[in-house]
Amino acid sequence: MISVNKLRETEKAISPIFSEIAETEIYNQEKVLKAFRENKVSDSDFNPTTGYGYDDYGRDKLEAVYSTVFKAEDALVRPQIASGTHAITTALFGILRPGDQLLYITGKPYDTLESVIQSNGDDMGSLTDFGIEYQSVPLKNGKVDMEMVRATMSNNTKVVALQRSKGYDNRPSISINEMQTIISEVRELSSDVVIFVDNCYGEFVEKREPIEIGADLIAGSLIKNPGGGIARTGGYVAGNKLLVERAANRLTAPGIGKEIGASLGMLQEMFQGLFLAPHIVSEALRGAIFTSKYLSDQGYETTPHYKEKRTDLIQSVTFPAADQMIAFCQAIQTQSPVNAHVTPYPAPMPGYNDQVIMAAGTFMQGASLELTADGPVRPPYTVYVQGGLTYAHVKLAVMNACEALNK
Repeated sequence: MISVNKLRETEKAISPIFSEIAETEIYNQEKVLKAFRENKVSDSDFNPTTGYGYDDYGRDKLEAVYSTVFKAEDALVRPQIASGTHAITTALFGILRPGDQLLYITGKPYDTLESVIQSNGDDMGSLTDFGIEYQSVPLKNGKVDMEMVRATMSNNTKVVALQRSKGYDNRPSISINEMQTIISEVRELSSDVVIFVDNCYGEFVEKREPIEIGADLIAGSLIKNPGGGIARTGGYVAGNKLLVERAANRLTAPGIGKEIGASLGMLQEMFQGLFLAPHIVSEALRGAIFTSKYLSDQGYETTPHYKEKRTDLIQSVTFPAADQMIAFCQAIQTQSPVNAHVTPYPAPMPGYNDQVIMAAGTFMQGASLELTADGPVRPPYTVYVQGGLTYAHVKLAVMNACEALNK
C-alpha cells in the first residue's frame, strides 16, 4: 500500500524546484509557438507525400520550424531517420572523410555508437573501416579534461564531439553553461574544427540549446524529447547549413540530399509533437526529480541528486545487487500502460556487450520520452530511469515499484 505520508514529504521537499521547471517550460513553449507563427504553419502543411516526396512543402516547413527553434541555419527532420544513433551516424558519416580524426571529449559514447565508430575487425562499415581515426578523452572527476583534449587534438582533428547526456554511464551530464565554456576553449585550440553535440534527452530541459552557445551541429531522436510523446519514429540533425546538407547527402544520396524523402502521413504528429515537447519534457523532469528524492529516501543511490540542476531527463538509480536491479525494472513494467502483463528479463541486445534489462511498456516502441527503466546488467547495477508522459504516472510507478521491492 502506498504511503500517503511519504508522498507528501517527497512532494513538499521538491516543490520549490518545480517552480523553476515551470519557468523554463513557459520560456520554451513561447519559443516553439513563436517558431510556428513565424513560419506560418497551416493545416495544409500536414498533407502527406509518397514515392520520392518531391515538393513536400510540409516537410520543408517542419525543417524550417526546427531551424528556428534551435537557432540553426538549417535542419534535416525525417521519419526515415530510425533512431538517435542513426541521426548521429548520419551526421558523422556526412562530415568525416578518410584521414580525419573524430575526437569524443566526454569519454566513450554509449554502447550503440561504439560499433558505428570503431571497427571490431568485422568490416561492417564503421567509421574506422573507412580510414577515420577515433579517439576519446575520459572525463576527469566528471568534467571534460581540457588538458588531455589539448594533448590529443591534432591537425587531423575534424570533429570534436560531446555527448550532452550521461547515457548508460553514471557520470554527470553536461549542462549548457558548462558546454559553453568547453566550446569556447575548443575554439581557442582550433577555429576550424566542427563541434558536434549529441543532444539526445536534452532538448527543452534548459532554456538554451547547443547551437546557441557555439556548437556547429546537433542531432537527436523524435521518440525522445522533441517528438512530444506522439511522433512514432524519426530523428533530426540541425546546425550549419553546409554540414546539414552533407548529412542529408548521407541519408539519401550525394546531389539529392534534402530534395527527396516522402513524409508518409506523419507530418501532423511531428509538428504537434514538437509543439507539445516543452510541456511533456517538463512532466518527465518532474518525474525524474521525484524519483531521485523518493528512492534516495528509501536508501538507494540516485544520481543526480534531486536538488541538482538538470540538463537531461535521465535519472540513475544504483542497486546493491543484480537481482534488485532486475526486480525494480520488472516492477516498473507492471506499472506500464502497455504490456504491463509482460515480465522483462536480461537479454542480449544489438550494440551492447552486456545483457540488458529493459522495462519499456510504451505506446511507441523504444520511446524514452515515455517512462522506461533499463540498463546493462553489470556492476555497479545501475538502472537508468527516463521519461514519463505525465508526472502522475511516474509517481505511481516509482512508489509501487518501491513497495514491490520492500515485500
